[in-house]
Amino acid sequence: MLKMKFWRKWSRILHRDIGYFFIGTSIIYGISGIALNHMSDWNPNYSVTLKQFTTSINLENNDNVENNIKLLLDKVDNRKNYKKHYYKNKNTLKVFLKGGSSVVVNLNSGQGEVEYLKRRPIIYESNFLHYNPNRIWTWFSDAFAAALILFAVTSFFMVKGKKGIRGRGGIYTALGIIIPIIFLILYS
Repeated sequence: MLKMKFWRKWSRILHRDIGYFFIGTSIIYGISGIALNHMSDWNPNYSVTLKQFTTSINLENNDNVENNIKLLLDKVDNRKNYKKHYYKNKNTLKVFLKGGSSVVVNLNSGQGEVEYLKRRPIIYESNFLHYNPNRIWTWFSDAFAAALILFAVTSFFMVKGKKGIRGRGGIYTALGIIIPIIFLILYS
């Protein structure tokens, strides 16, 4: 009985204090996880805006093409944003702009489209950390992962009786294990 009291006390202390320490990381990974789970529905890092245009500027591959591209950019964006260009095929020119935006022009019709990319605030930065950008962050995220394991283990000892692991808590624990296993059986 005294042994269980000891584990219950220290489980609460560790669960609480480590939980406070990692609350920011939990929010970051939660936001990023939701965003990355829905990559097929949207671009979680950038908002994309499209702008259509028509031009009569000669953009055929010749000695003046870079100057003509800058003339086009004066009308549809800003010549200072020009990075480089290439011909996707004999009828299509693609121009890369600073910041990840781009311009695509059909050389036959003069029809074009500018694709503007703008970073999504907070989500972009959260995803950056979720992608594990460097060695130091790897160590920190490993510590966070270990803390998640500790949260799970300490939760077994926090509540006693019919709401604890031997009652309702045990049912929830079993469901939390069974659902991923069923998913793996059905979809892997």
